[in-house]
Amino acid sequence: MATNRSRRLRKKLCVDEFQELGFELNLEFKGDLSVEAIDAFLDQFLDEAMDANNLDYVGGEGFGLVCLAERGSVTEEQRQAVENWLKARSELAVVEVGPLIDAWYPDKPINAAV
Repeated sequence: MATNRSRRLRKKLCVDEFQELGFELNLEFKGDLSVEAIDAFLDQFLDEAMDANNLDYVGGEGFGLVCLAERGSVTEEQRQAVENWLKARSELAVVEVGPLIDAWYPDKPINAAV
């Protein structure tokens, strides 16, 4: 693929100066939780950790990607807020919050300008 792309195409592809950052989550619930308790946790997670920080979550109960709810990148402060919220919860046995990565092309390095 050509590397000499127009600004419009770079924006459409979310590359170079339009790179968008997100982060991965790995969660493991405690074994004694009921389905209702997990559902209640997920509802609170979406309201208190995602919506409150203008974030979206794509994934399932145990693994997913967090990205900004609109065009743009997640900040380190937003990532830390979600991590703090998750680590304060008693329903989880394991919480792994990954570093910021390219949300569209996870194997690409993060641009210094982002």
